[in-house]
Amino acid sequence: MPSLKDLKNRIGSVKSTQKITKAKQMVAAAKLRRAEEAAKAARPYADKIESVLTNLAAGMTPGAPGPKLLTGTGKDDVHLLVVATADKGLCGAFNSNIVRRAREEIVRLQGKGKKVKLFTVGSKGYDQLKRIYGDLIVERVDFKDVRQVGFDEAKSIADTLLAQYEAGAFDVATVFYGQFKSVISQVPTANQIIPAQPPGKAADEASSAPYEYEPDEEAILRTLLPRYVAVQVFRALLENAASEQAASMTAMDNATRNAGDLIDKLNLQYNRARQAQITTELIEIIAGAEAV
Repeated sequence: MPSLKDLKNRIGSVKSTQKITKAKQMVAAAKLRRAEEAAKAARPYADKIESVLTNLAAGMTPGAPGPKLLTGTGKDDVHLLVVATADKGLCGAFNSNIVRRAREEIVRLQGKGKKVKLFTVGSKGYDQLKRIYGDLIVERVDFKDVRQVGFDEAKSIADTLLAQYEAGAFDVATVFYGQFKSVISQVPTANQIIPAQPPGKAADEASSAPYEYEPDEEAILRTLLPRYVAVQVFRALLENAASEQAASMTAMDNATRNAGDLIDKLNLQYNRARQAQITTELIEIIAGAEAV
């Protein structure tokens, strides 16, 4: 049975840990508000650029070859999975859920005989994937030294993807990230970005609001598609940032509550041990007095 001193030291240690988790919870809550606003502000732009791409693609001349970023290479033998996670831990199962979603896709693609390559964004995803799929990782990026991830970082990743695509390194690229739903819900999401797959619209909706483009649709698409890839990467990074802070806040709240429960149990154990020690000392004093 631990001594009173050991119990007292442990109570003090748990209280110190509780202060740390409470402070990190408050920091995550403050960061979450800004990250959530940024993620929600980016969604209308990303949705609109998808809508424009859909309209442009529908207006192209039937039978025209079209840009490679839209039509693809004509095959899907090599898949590049861009796994975006956080650079820090203490955010519950946020990183593990994204990596698990990517692993499921790896198994599915390899089961079909496809070749898989990995591009990790964030150190936590790299650390988990390298244990089993280290030989598949062809590129890695982290933002440990970046105070706040912006569009420049997303464009840098997009430029790397586009350069590899033009070089024939892969046929299909899919980005994996945690889509922010709420403080308690972050959904691991897979979104194919190369070749572009904007959500389809109904044919009558597209025809009801025709547009005339100059230059032609194909020329606009050649300029717009690289921007689309960068926007989708940026959207994934913003969703990840909001999801990370939400998961961190929830995890630290749970840790703070658990620390409080442990402190209560340790205090009870300490009081019982102290009472037992006092009782023992009284018995010894009474027994000594009676012996005299």
